[in-house]
Amino acid sequence: MVNSLEIKFESFKLTDEQFYQLCQDNRDLRFERNINGDMVIMPPTEGETSNRNLRIIQQLGIWTDKNQTGIAFDSSGGFKLPNGADRSPDAAWIPKKKWENLTQEQRQKFLPLCPDFVVELRSPSDNLKSLQKKMQEYIENGTKLAWLINRQDQQVEIYRQGQEVEILNNPQTLSGEDVLVDFVLELEKIW
Repeated sequence: MVNSLEIKFESFKLTDEQFYQLCQDNRDLRFERNINGDMVIMPPTEGETSNRNLRIIQQLGIWTDKNQTGIAFDSSGGFKLPNGADRSPDAAWIPKKKWENLTQEQRQKFLPLCPDFVVELRSPSDNLKSLQKKMQEYIENGTKLAWLINRQDQQVEIYRQGQEVEILNNPQTLSGEDVLVDFVLELEKIW
C-alpha cells in the first residue's frame, strides 16, 4: 500500500501555470496543493476503490444527465479553491450557471471555483484526519454539501454549510438534499 507524499515548497512557489503543466506532464499521478502551496502526490487507487469511485460517478452522472441543472466531474477534475488550494475530489458537481459563467479558457484548466457538492471516498491508504481536514476546507471555501465515505468503518460523514458534521453508520442511501434535488446515492455497491 503506497501512501500519499507531501512535498514542502518553502523556498519557492510554483505558479498556477507551472503547477497545471506539472499535472499535465504527469497524468498517471494525482496532484493537489494545499493553501501553503505544498504539493500532495497521491498514488493511483487500488482496484476496489477505483471500482467504488466508478459506481459513485456513474450514479452522479446519470442523475446529472436527467436533471440537467449542473455539471458533474470525476477525480481527474481540478479545482482552484478561493483560498488558493488546488483540489481534486473523487466526485464533484457545480450548478450549470457556474459552468456557463466560466470562459472557454477557464474550462480548459483547473476550474477557478469551489464545487457546490463533493464526495471523497476513503481508500485504505488515506489518512482519515487528512480527509476530514480537506472536507472542512471545501466547506470553508463554499461547498454546500460534502460526503466523506469511509468504507473501512462503514460510515459517512456529511458536511454542510453552517452545521456540525453528521455521522451516519452503515447508511444504505444518501440524499442530495436541496443541493442535488432528488439525487439519491445507493450505497449497496459502494460498501
